[in-house]
Amino acid sequence: MEKELTRLYKIMQRLRRPGGCPWDREQTHESLLKCLIEESYEFHEAVMEKDYGKMCEELGDIMLQIVFHTVIAEETKKFKLADVFNSISDKLMRRHPHVFGKVSVKNSDEVVVNWEKIKRGEAGSRDRKSILDGIPSAMPAMLRSLKVQKRVAKVGFDWKKAKPIFDKIAEETRELKAEIKGKNPERVMQELGDVLFSVVNLARHLEVDPEEALQRTNKKFINRFKGMEERILADGKAPQDLSLRELDRYWEAEKKKRQRG
Repeated sequence: MEKELTRLYKIMQRLRRPGGCPWDREQTHESLLKCLIEESYEFHEAVMEKDYGKMCEELGDIMLQIVFHTVIAEETKKFKLADVFNSISDKLMRRHPHVFGKVSVKNSDEVVVNWEKIKRGEAGSRDRKSILDGIPSAMPAMLRSLKVQKRVAKVGFDWKKAKPIFDKIAEETRELKAEIKGKNPERVMQELGDVLFSVVNLARHLEVDPEEALQRTNKKFINRFKGMEERILADGKAPQDLSLRELDRYWEAEKKKRQRG
C-alpha cells in the first residue's frame, strides 16, 4: 500500500513541476474545492447504487484531491503528506481512549458521549464561544440546517414531539403566502427559507434524513419523467409541443405503470 501511495504522490509532484501539466500547475486550493465536493457526491452515488467498481474508482478520485492539495501545500512548506496522516492518526487514537487507553464503555452511545467531550477539549474547539461555532458555512444549506438544529437540541432548545412542528410549518406557509401577495422578493425568500428550515426540523424529529428523502424524490421524479418522455416519443410526438393537460395525462399513465411494477 505504501508503494502505491508513493507512486500517486510522485505522479502528482511531476504534474506540478515545470514541464509538467499546464492545467495542474495552475490549480490552487480554492480552484480545486469544487472538484473535491463533486468527487464526494459521485462516491455517494456509487454507494447508493452499491456499485463497488465505481466506489473504488471514486475513492481514487477523492484520494487524488487529497494528494493534490497536499502537494500544493508542500510547495509553500505549509504541511506535508506525513503531517496529514499523522494528524488524523493522532486524532483517532485520542478520541478512542476505550481502544487505545484505559477508558471503558458499554455501548456505542457512550462512545459518542466520550467523543464529544474529547472534541470539546481540543484546541480548535476550546476557542469556540457558541455551540453553533464550527459548523462550516459552505455546507449544503439543508445539511447545515440539520446540523444547527441538532446542536441547539443538545441544550434543550427543541420541541419534544413532532406535532407542533406541523403547526409551525403551517404558520410559516401562511406567512409565505402573505409575502407573495406583497411582491417583495427579499421577504419571499426569507419566508420560504423559514418553511424549508421547519421542514428539515420535522424530518429530524421523524428520524428521516431530509437530504436522502429529497434525493429519493428527485430520483423518482427523474425516472418517471424519462418514462413519460419515452411514451411521448413512441407516439411520434415531442414533449415541448404538448399542452400541460396532455403532459399530465402521460405523467399519470407513467405513474400508474410504475406503481403497478
